[in-house]
Amino acid sequence: MSFKWIIRPQDNDVVRQICESSGVSPVIAQVLAMRSITRLDEIEPFLDPKMTHLVPPNELPGVPAAVAAIDSAISASQKIVVYGDYDCDGMTSTAILFKSLKLLGADVSYFIPSRIDDGYGLNAEQIRRLAGRGGQLLVTVDCGIASVDDVALARELGLGVIITDHHHPGETLPNANAIVHPALPGSIYPFPHLCGAGVAFKLSWALFQQRSGSEKLPPAMRDQLFQSIALAAIGTVADVVQLTGENRILVYHGLNLLRSYGGVGLTALSRLAKINPEKPLSAEDIGFALGPRLNAAGRLGPGSLGVELLVTDQIPRAAELAEYIDNLNSSRGSIERSIMIAARKTIDADFDPVRDPAIVIAGSDWNKGVIGIVAGRLAEKHHRPVVVISLDPVSDGPQTGSARSALGIDLYQALENCSEHLVKFGGHRAAAGLQIMPDKVNQFREAFLEQVELQLGGQERITELEIDVEAPLCQLTTETVFQLEKLAPFGAGNPRPVLCATGLELVGEPKTMGSDGRHLSLVVRQDGVQLRCVAFGKSEWLEALQRDGTSRYDLAFKPMINDFRGMRKVELHLIDFRPTRQEQMAAI
Repeated sequence: MSFKWIIRPQDNDVVRQICESSGVSPVIAQVLAMRSITRLDEIEPFLDPKMTHLVPPNELPGVPAAVAAIDSAISASQKIVVYGDYDCDGMTSTAILFKSLKLLGADVSYFIPSRIDDGYGLNAEQIRRLAGRGGQLLVTVDCGIASVDDVALARELGLGVIITDHHHPGETLPNANAIVHPALPGSIYPFPHLCGAGVAFKLSWALFQQRSGSEKLPPAMRDQLFQSIALAAIGTVADVVQLTGENRILVYHGLNLLRSYGGVGLTALSRLAKINPEKPLSAEDIGFALGPRLNAAGRLGPGSLGVELLVTDQIPRAAELAEYIDNLNSSRGSIERSIMIAARKTIDADFDPVRDPAIVIAGSDWNKGVIGIVAGRLAEKHHRPVVVISLDPVSDGPQTGSARSALGIDLYQALENCSEHLVKFGGHRAAAGLQIMPDKVNQFREAFLEQVELQLGGQERITELEIDVEAPLCQLTTETVFQLEKLAPFGAGNPRPVLCATGLELVGEPKTMGSDGRHLSLVVRQDGVQLRCVAFGKSEWLEALQRDGTSRYDLAFKPMINDFRGMRKVELHLIDFRPTRQEQMAAI
């Protein structure tokens, strides 16, 4: 009911070739073919990502210069400050570099800015404070690439500055002692999609190799590198970067290392998040349980407590921090729901789904730490890029906004072309933040919608749903679904496979489920095979299904294993549905 289904025809010869060359099942072969992974030298590293496939750390742009500067600072007993960010990627980046530098004997501390008071990136007031407290070398993680003026101020105050970041570089780069970035202009680094934690991991790895004088690390460094990989997996999934190439390797191995090397803080947080300790960790555990909780620490509280949770080795303190952060996440959910109600009213009043290619809304006193989540939910619901702006009722100064993309729109480019209406902005294609004066909101809205329209170039304003395989229900056995898990970890760039089945009969009445009735449950049948379906957050489908009167439906879904009390059954997580066309009905 929401998507344009794209069911591309399978090339049976290619599928057969994949099966023969790699020994995978036809279902796996079909999905690989749909993702253009067809050669054996592509299939093997995809199904079995090895650490040896990572690019050597010294090949990452800026790493040799950064290693030399940090090593010199450690030898000179200089005070090093790791300057991070308040989101999950920033916290894990900070924890990685802080613990690595500690192990190397550095005089190191860390600083996480306040989302509300300091904003994203380097902050002039905090730079002065850190310099006044004796800081001598500032190492940024997950920020700094656009902070030209702030880096200049730090250098004037006598601070050395090393930038490590992954966000979009501007036309002018900061005058830092070194810049570590996978996509620096002119760089030939083969994988430009590392997140901040991935960059911090690479820098730590290079520091260990330099200090040990060997690629083979001593036990303490090796163990710390394993923990860095585990933390980098969290940052990578939470920052929704591409789970391909090096990111796939980091997440694949990080998930396997998390329970052994994640630390007592993540163990405590996992327990409160009700992650099953008996089951292997998945990217979904990070994306829906650990990541949101760590992000809540930076959205509603001091992000530094999130870093402390990741670096502490004290079990009582870990338990205390985990409980506090878990409570913040509960509060975040309540605040999010409140803003969503107000945002939907604004959209209903002001948004024209036929005319408007994007949504820009503003509300008084919407929590700045939550508007990014709201923007993401609205972009997913309306299939439009969304900008949500929080207006401070007692300030006529810069206001804060957060943007999320849809329809393949490059947010950064759109904002750059509207920059005359903004105080500042930053981010990347899929997500961005901005500051704007309150009297510029309407002008910005008009300009932003125009830029989105230009990028669309007349294409349909409906999200395409790419379907990997069309399969009858009889093929969806537990063995088949287990085989699909071989393609994990799933996320951006490697989504969980989407299947579809046609001409399905509803069995009984669909029902809402969950404590708040937000979800939907139904049962479908085809040729004697009957499966349960769940549509999370789609209770509104109930009315459509009840009034439609159609006897059969086509469903798009993600097949999953429901492991309840030791009983393993296939369950379909619905993405979309549509009535079966009459010509299909005649053939059934």
